[in-house]
Amino acid sequence: MNKGRDRTKSSSAVVVSDDASGEVSNSADVDAFLARVNALPPAARPGEGGRLIFAMDATMSRQPTWDRALQIQGEMFQETAKIGGLDVQLIFFRGFGECKASKWVSDGNALARLISTVDCRGGQTQIGKVLARILKEHSKERVNAVVYVGDAMEENVDRLCNQAGEIGMLGVPIFMFQEGHDPAAEQAFREIARLTRGAWCRFDAGSARQLRDLLAAVAVYATGGRKALADYSKANGGEAVALLEQLS
Repeated sequence: MNKGRDRTKSSSAVVVSDDASGEVSNSADVDAFLARVNALPPAARPGEGGRLIFAMDATMSRQPTWDRALQIQGEMFQETAKIGGLDVQLIFFRGFGECKASKWVSDGNALARLISTVDCRGGQTQIGKVLARILKEHSKERVNAVVYVGDAMEENVDRLCNQAGEIGMLGVPIFMFQEGHDPAAEQAFREIARLTRGAWCRFDAGSARQLRDLLAAVAVYATGGRKALADYSKANGGEAVALLEQLS
């Protein structure tokens, strides 16, 4: 499970604790990042549109391709800005138990700019915390869909699948984007996607356009459900059709 890789994690709304003890990270750059995200205006129409959680792994194993990945992730955020009525929460993890999340905002372009301030730090994956945050956020107000971008999995896969099963029962699909070809990560990501009735996709520099199209389709699904996605796929084809076919 690639134990040599360093990883971190993310979760929370306005202020985030990094572990079960409730201890808050002192990382100055991350706190500055959160301060800027949380200074954004609140969602224009809270509760009226779709809600999408965008979670990402910012641990050291992603460093070699991080700049390119940031560009693609930024483009994905910009795609969400084109879909009206969609509120987004950003979650990222990295370092030693460092897990952060923004409040819910409707400005995808601002999030795209802010995510460029995040750099990679060594640590293990914290996908379990991301899944726990999804459950917590959904208990407050419905979450329509989740996008996760990562390249590894260094946790107990059975525990992750148990959490994913709970999320699936709530009707929240998780769309797992995998960077690289780690077999353990692929197995876990595919299973999380299956259990939540989401989808698994490869994330690499050669698929920027497909990823943007797919993210737009996820945003349409989060905002209008299966019927909206079906209508969108008829009009746009491509990745939207592939996404619709993966949803069970």
